[in-house]
Amino acid sequence: MTDVVEHAVELLPDPSRLIEGLRDTGYEFNTALADIIDNSIAADARKVDVVIEMTFDGEVSVTVADDGCGMDAEGLLNAMRYGSSQRDDPGSLGKFGMGLKTASTAFCRRLSLVSRLGAGAEARKVVWDLDHVAATRRWEVLKSAATPDEVALLDETAAQASGTLVVWSKVDRLFRTAYKNPSGAAVQNAFQKVVSGFTNHAAMVFQRYLDAEFDSARTVELVVNGERIEPWDPFAADGASVETVADTEPVVDMPDGSEVTFSARACVLPRKDELTDEAWTAARLGGANQGFYIYRENRLIHSGDWLGMFARDPHLTLLRVNFSFDHRLDDAFRVDIKKSKIILNEALADWFKDTFLTAPRRAANERYRKGDRSRAVEAGKNAHHVSNVAIGKKEKEVSEATVTSADESTNTAQLENPQGTFHIKIPVVKPENIGEFYVQPVESIDDGLLWEPCIIDGHSAVRINTGHPYYQKVYLPNLMSGVTVQGMDSLVWALSQAELATWNESVQVHLTEFRYKVSSILRTLVRDLAEPDFEQLLVADDLS
Repeated sequence: MTDVVEHAVELLPDPSRLIEGLRDTGYEFNTALADIIDNSIAADARKVDVVIEMTFDGEVSVTVADDGCGMDAEGLLNAMRYGSSQRDDPGSLGKFGMGLKTASTAFCRRLSLVSRLGAGAEARKVVWDLDHVAATRRWEVLKSAATPDEVALLDETAAQASGTLVVWSKVDRLFRTAYKNPSGAAVQNAFQKVVSGFTNHAAMVFQRYLDAEFDSARTVELVVNGERIEPWDPFAADGASVETVADTEPVVDMPDGSEVTFSARACVLPRKDELTDEAWTAARLGGANQGFYIYRENRLIHSGDWLGMFARDPHLTLLRVNFSFDHRLDDAFRVDIKKSKIILNEALADWFKDTFLTAPRRAANERYRKGDRSRAVEAGKNAHHVSNVAIGKKEKEVSEATVTSADESTNTAQLENPQGTFHIKIPVVKPENIGEFYVQPVESIDDGLLWEPCIIDGHSAVRINTGHPYYQKVYLPNLMSGVTVQGMDSLVWALSQAELATWNESVQVHLTEFRYKVSSILRTLVRDLAEPDFEQLLVADDLS
């Protein structure tokens, strides 16, 4: 037999098609610009100055200057190479050697890199120009002299010492909408939203670097359009307690036999009613911000969802999970090229879902629902007045149970009904509102019951659990409809009266079980109904 000779053939990609294709790697503006700042932090910068500008005629430019270690001519070319050489520090925020190029050209057609290695050194400049690559069909970067404006920008941050400046020009993909008038108010408004959106994003992503009190990361000053960015901590809320409900450092077995830990901490934030308006806004409490906050090397890479484990749930609005790891777990967690998400293996995902998050989800649900109950009572505080008046007019006509005595201190009463006279255990309470002698809304009832008989000022009455889903999803949307509320109240009061009228020792357990069963069935039946809009309900109540 004759050996088959293999020939190696080098197949270089078409420069123009590939470099244009790499513009579509899925970068959002905030993610892309944060990727550039990663390089500054990786270069040991203490200050990073970002300028996002738009001229009157709609031309946009972005610059990022830092006082990092800078680069010589060889380092500058390596930085501009697609797939640049690996950094010496494996814990660097830069990971794949692609971010500077792909993040930049996702939004601009001309990327300039200006760098100076030290005081007195020349500021060197190289440029990727996509139009030049298209025209020449060659992987050519352009060497150029830095302009006086570029040197001035670099000096403003690096003070004539080492540092680097990134310049995005020919920016053609900042806006998703094509505006007919590039200098119109609509464009200006859209541009301001871009800038403010990035400042909020940067405050969250680089929080640990911006916070001088955070010991595990080097402190960096970040300035955007002249404004120093203050850190935003998703696990803090001024003026109220943040409850840590789970905190652990699991061990991951590595292929080489070593063990590496990561940090997992679940926190339940305060409800809106526990915070001032300013603190609530600052904490960014809302359904979109629940879930995992994932940090790689103290830099936030992903936030605001449950990694496919759960859907966003209003009752988990207050739950946030701090998930932190270092570069040694990059492969285990399959960090993507944009460093914007991770993929957990099945075993770890199951651990989070079925073990770690069980107690935190319960705690968040309870704290949220406690707020729901308070807000439900507030929304319905006057809703039952008409029912109390109407029932009072018919009480003597329909009631077959009479309370002859009641003791609030022991929650006991003497009851007479067609079955006889009994000494019973029953809540004995005072009216919370004027005329509230028959129907009283309360935040909760033991065992999650929808209603229970009670004695209010000597009258046989009923307490309704505003924390029960039936009250929140059926009662609350109808608070402005007096007839509907009166009809539901009459039914619940009638059920309570029927229980007192038929009460004796032999049926007591069955009557309680009946309430439990009905409450459980109603909980299931309303499960898929919409959650109430408490803000709208409270406004409507004020207007009424």
